[in-house]
Amino acid sequence: MIERIADRYRRFAQVEAQGQSPLYEMLALHVAQAPEALRFLMRLPRERQQPNLLFAAMRLAAGKPASPCDFDQALREHADAIAEIMLSRTTQTNEPGRCASLLPALAQIDGPLALIEVGASAGLCLLFDAYGYDWDRQRLAAPGCSGAIAPVFNCEASDATPLPLRHPEIVWRAGLDLNPLNVFDNADVAWLEHLVWPEHESRLARLRAAISLAKRNPPRIERGDLRRDLPDLIAEAPAKATVVVFHTAVLSYIPSRADRNDFATMMNRAGVVWLSNEAPHIFPQFAASAGPARNGMFLLAANGSPIAWTGPHGQSVRWIVDTSRIP
Repeated sequence: MIERIADRYRRFAQVEAQGQSPLYEMLALHVAQAPEALRFLMRLPRERQQPNLLFAAMRLAAGKPASPCDFDQALREHADAIAEIMLSRTTQTNEPGRCASLLPALAQIDGPLALIEVGASAGLCLLFDAYGYDWDRQRLAAPGCSGAIAPVFNCEASDATPLPLRHPEIVWRAGLDLNPLNVFDNADVAWLEHLVWPEHESRLARLRAAISLAKRNPPRIERGDLRRDLPDLIAEAPAKATVVVFHTAVLSYIPSRADRNDFATMMNRAGVVWLSNEAPHIFPQFAASAGPARNGMFLLAANGSPIAWTGPHGQSVRWIVDTSRIP
């Protein structure tokens, strides 16, 4: 088991943190060869051993470790507090910047739209029509009627990516999460902030701005299971709206491939537009027709058909199909 955990941290360093977070890359490589850290992780359930969860919990409990020595000291002095956070929290990285990589797909869907996000966390990614966007060759200003300063999300878009000229018409929205976060709860907000990687100061500023917007008009988030409770939520959507169910980096928490495939079957039979934005190994049957996998990227698929590679934090979108509308 120790070697499996070590491999997980080495892979995180080399695939996810490299080029994105020098600190997390350094710490993950350290954990992979640190017996004390590996023994600590062995005492936790497998689903609670993720690098992001460990590093965010340590920062929340003990502050940011600047070096492997700082990490080891923090783990020795705050092991119980770190473990408690890791057992009670999950990596609900409610990155609103992902809206910039998803909006080109939403713009290809005939509206008006009824949005349902699976794994919605605090619901920040349900507010597509409240944010501003900058794809370099095209910009879309925030509506400016919220009374708060809206964040602007920068996203590198390939030439083939169809970029929207206007915000979508969203007439209904709701989220579903096993453990919803509350933008009015200081502890929940602190957790969201510590999930942002330490070097990503602009992401943290955008997160705080998005939270301020959400406090003015909080999206509805229901507590529930994606397989058991999603059909009832779909049934609530307005009949004249196109229902869009979407999720990002959620299905990795369903370890069984059979269960993930059952979810895909359910979505394909639900009579909705289904946008899946996940690591390519989650649905290898989708990735098979998407061309070579891009290191660390997510695969965006519409109703099971791949349409784009996206940056995990919404920093890029690379379209891989023609611009025909999504049915």
